[in-house]
Amino acid sequence: MSAATLAPFGRAESGALAGRTILQIIPRLDAGGAERTTIDVAAALVQAGARALVASEGGRLAAELQAVGGVLAPFPAATKNPVSMALNAPRLARLIIEEGVDLVHARSRAPAWVALGACRRVGRPFVTTFHGAYGGRSALKLRYNSVMARGDFVIANSQFTADAIERLYPFARGRLAVIPRGTDLARFAPNSVERGRVTQLREAWGAAPHERIVLLAARLTEWKGQRVLIEAAKLLKERGYADVRFVLAGDAQGRDSYARDLDARIRRSGLEDVVARVGHCHDMPAALIAASVVAVPSTQPEAFGRSAVEAQALGAMVVVSDSGAAPETVLAPPQTSPQERTGWRVPPGDAPALADALASALTLGATARDAIAVRARAHVEANFSLEQMTEKTLAVYRAALAR
Repeated sequence: MSAATLAPFGRAESGALAGRTILQIIPRLDAGGAERTTIDVAAALVQAGARALVASEGGRLAAELQAVGGVLAPFPAATKNPVSMALNAPRLARLIIEEGVDLVHARSRAPAWVALGACRRVGRPFVTTFHGAYGGRSALKLRYNSVMARGDFVIANSQFTADAIERLYPFARGRLAVIPRGTDLARFAPNSVERGRVTQLREAWGAAPHERIVLLAARLTEWKGQRVLIEAAKLLKERGYADVRFVLAGDAQGRDSYARDLDARIRRSGLEDVVARVGHCHDMPAALIAASVVAVPSTQPEAFGRSAVEAQALGAMVVVSDSGAAPETVLAPPQTSPQERTGWRVPPGDAPALADALASALTLGATARDAIAVRARAHVEANFSLEQMTEKTLAVYRAALAR
């Protein structure tokens, strides 16, 4: 089943979720695409008259869940210990019965195994979402990942992800829906961000008034490409780009050795006054407005690429690695003509190519920059709106419940 066939079904059965209780399960409610999507879908469920529960260990987004009308059901969903997971399945089954849950939606692998066992015990529909492509080289890893393909309906966050699912888990065909991550176009709109928020962030990042910012906003993990951007920053400095500040925004999430390595690379390259590591950013719309260019130099394929889409919604110039779902989210030659581009795509891990693309974006004239910004916003509006994502997700729920 494709997303295209689900949407009309959802509109026709608009009242089918009223009074229902839907449980999403996710390890924690911290920063990330899966976590943000959980909140967005909870809000849509409440608006549809449903009760939105989230089984999770909590996190910084728990208060936002409550604000949109959702309910946190505290649950040890982050554990990957096989014994604990086995004990959690009957525990979740009891929660499902006690709370009158009609459907369970799993958004991560370990809790998905728990949810699958619980749903089989109590006979409830089970939906999964692949927020990543979940590649696996060993038979054991492929088996572990396969739980995400075992839902009554399986949601892929991009066509790239859907292709990977069909290749690795052909048994999921016929139950697969492609639903790209949705962007809140009201929140990520240039006229919705007060100038003071941007000024405050620039000051916190140590950016001088004349400096342009190249922003990489991602958790600190090797495949997100922070090392590649540091090398590109060194190359641009050697070319004479003296008015550019490179900002690495993101949590270490326990990867302290990687954070120390980044700091050491910055020092060895003489970039202490050029590259800043600033930790988690709580105001991404302001951060993206503050950036002259947003870089997403991932060295492994992105299953979707939320930062690039949100940046385009705000009219920021984006440079991404040409892999994964990038051709779906960022339009660039040779896929499109230069007159239709919404950003730049470069080979993963190629610091000189990244530096060249950043230089092209930084040296654009105002007219060319404005034209790209208009095209980029239109591209996001047409393909990646929050309304499209939530409508199609709720249509999956209705289809699963109708069974």
